[in-house]
Amino acid sequence: MTPPTLRTREQVAPTPVAEEPAPASTPSLRRIRWHLALALAVLAAVAYVARRHWPVLESGAGRLADADHGWLLLGAVLTPATWLCAALAQQGAVPRTLPRARLVAAQFAAGAANHLLPAGLGAGAVNLRFLLRCGVPAGRSATALAVKGTAAVLTRGALVVVLAVGCPGVLRPPEVPGTTLAVAVAGGSALVVAALLRGPLRPRCRRAAAAVLGDIRAVHARPSRAAALWGGSLAFALLHALVLVAVGQAVGLPLAPARVALLYLAASSAAALLPTPGGLGSLDAVLAFALTAAGSPGATAASTVLGYRLLTAWLPLLPGLLVLGVLVRRRAL
Repeated sequence: MTPPTLRTREQVAPTPVAEEPAPASTPSLRRIRWHLALALAVLAAVAYVARRHWPVLESGAGRLADADHGWLLLGAVLTPATWLCAALAQQGAVPRTLPRARLVAAQFAAGAANHLLPAGLGAGAVNLRFLLRCGVPAGRSATALAVKGTAAVLTRGALVVVLAVGCPGVLRPPEVPGTTLAVAVAGGSALVVAALLRGPLRPRCRRAAAAVLGDIRAVHARPSRAAALWGGSLAFALLHALVLVAVGQAVGLPLAPARVALLYLAASSAAALLPTPGGLGSLDAVLAFALTAAGSPGATAASTVLGYRLLTAWLPLLPGLLVLGVLVRRRAL
């Protein structure tokens, strides 16, 4: 009788053990959750204030329904031009030529995505994906967005300074003694410089600064790219201000157009510090407060802000999301 075959340990196939999936990286998720939580808190506060001042908002909506349709039409025509200016500025921040139609469509979709995520995360993600799909390396894509954002901040600040000089007394900064302000600025600057030069972030900051400066030189080596970058950024801010001016004229806002533009640029810069989706809630509250403080009746200021938001945010939202879906489906993003 043949003895049974002995199966050694090596011959026995090990039973596969299901490995638990590795936990996903959490820093980016935590950052997004923090932004969303803060955005919800700001929106909840705005909703509470809106509930308390609902009669003013209701009368403002009624005034908007009876507004001058010609001025509203002008505002509606100026709104699509802002997407063209955003596309022009984005092309100016990249040395290589981008496909024009897809570039404009990406800016339209980025505007819609920006109203879903706080602090510009939506627009930044769409533009970053678009540049990557166009063959721009990841590092250069990130620096291109940084160059575009820097140009937007500088041009907006220059417009605020010019309009503030032309409209004295509109912006009233808090009264702080000159010595105290100088000491605070010098101390803060020294701390930031020391942290960047002597801290553990020094190598990364140096590499990032070198990359950004290299892209800035490459862009400004071509006058057409530099003109597109700065001209598009300047026109983008101006056109948004003009949309608000047109809506204000439609509802009879008793403020000069230059003052309205200055208040918009200052209010939008302040609202950018609050990470709400597309500035919804934060910009509305700050802008309505600024118009009212400048001498406008509450109902007129509310109708002006509502009309501006209707033209620049709510009406383009659904078409922008549809364009975003088409671009993703065609792998353009």
